[in-house]
Amino acid sequence: MTNPAKQMNKQAGSQPVSLRALFPRITIVCLIIAWLVVGIFSLWGAQWLSEPLDNTIAIICFVVLFATIIMASFGVVGEADHLAHQLGEPYGTLILTLSIVSIEVILIASVLLGPGEFPTIGRDAIFSVMMIILNLVTGLCLLFGGLRYGEQEYNAQGAVTYLSMIIVLTGLALVLPNYVSGAGEFGFVQAVAFSIVTIAVYGLFLWMQIGGYSRLFIQPVSGCMTVAAGAQDELHQDEVTSSVLDKRAIIIRSVILIAMILPIVLLAHDLAILIDYGIQTVNAPVALGGVLIAIIVFTPESITAVKAALNNEMQRAINLCLGAFVSTVGLTVPAVLIIGLVMNKTVVMGISGVETVLFLLTVVLTGFSFIGQKTSPIQGILHLALFAVFSVLLFST
Repeated sequence: MTNPAKQMNKQAGSQPVSLRALFPRITIVCLIIAWLVVGIFSLWGAQWLSEPLDNTIAIICFVVLFATIIMASFGVVGEADHLAHQLGEPYGTLILTLSIVSIEVILIASVLLGPGEFPTIGRDAIFSVMMIILNLVTGLCLLFGGLRYGEQEYNAQGAVTYLSMIIVLTGLALVLPNYVSGAGEFGFVQAVAFSIVTIAVYGLFLWMQIGGYSRLFIQPVSGCMTVAAGAQDELHQDEVTSSVLDKRAIIIRSVILIAMILPIVLLAHDLAILIDYGIQTVNAPVALGGVLIAIIVFTPESITAVKAALNNEMQRAINLCLGAFVSTVGLTVPAVLIIGLVMNKTVVMGISGVETVLFLLTVVLTGFSFIGQKTSPIQGILHLALFAVFSVLLFST
């Protein structure tokens, strides 16, 4: 017998999505502001940011650029999140993660190609992302999700797969260079070979993630599901299917996503100049540049991950956190090494001894956090403690 609610859902789902739903007022406003800032800096940016920079103008420009890029990043996350719900897991989260990481690669490339010399910007950004995503954001997800729901379920096989990728790719990228050369650099042949290996491993991982092993990255279904719950799940699946069939909505969302990313690309160079100027002016730690890039890029996705944990979607939170860092290493490391080779720029990848200890503590703690079938809020507190240690050491070493 046909379920009336299900039949109504199918009929509603078959209706095309209205343009008003696809273009909410806030999206239009964000697009207009972002492209207006691009236009303004295209006309007068070179004059404002030419040497010698005025401190007042530099601060105003930095605030405007920082706010615009953050706003556009939130827009990217919003559109990618819509696509995530339409396409389902793990495709949706993958689109969101790749969109965000592409922004990070653009910002790092802009700093590398800028006027100053920042040989460690790639390393600093990757390590900062690791501390922020694997300790701060993961800690908040485990703590807040645990306080609201107690122990939350997730797919342990997928979490272990992510962690294995993190240990191997990050260890090779950030720890191995210290033992290849005393300066923490890769030689020409080593840089080429390591870039190829990283791209190949990450590409195979993506192929398996969206292919035959996609089940490892999907929220496990409880075996004691009731008939009513099963019917609700079937209804939800029908909603997803009908959304996927609306190709117009997917195409329009994708266009908006690109329209939100482009202003970030066009403004990244100007922001890189101001980051360079600010670090030199206030004599701040060089690693602060990497931290700023990590904050700019991953703030929107971090909020999305915490919201997922609060909605009892721990697998989605894990996909966002661990998946984001896997993508960061898989895409950023080859990009930084290739830019260094092509532009004849010095690229230092090896982290310090103190950072190596933090790296080891982070991967071991993350392994213990996701080695079982359910999360624990106590692990979240430990992750947050590690992030606090990183924050103190950033300005005291």
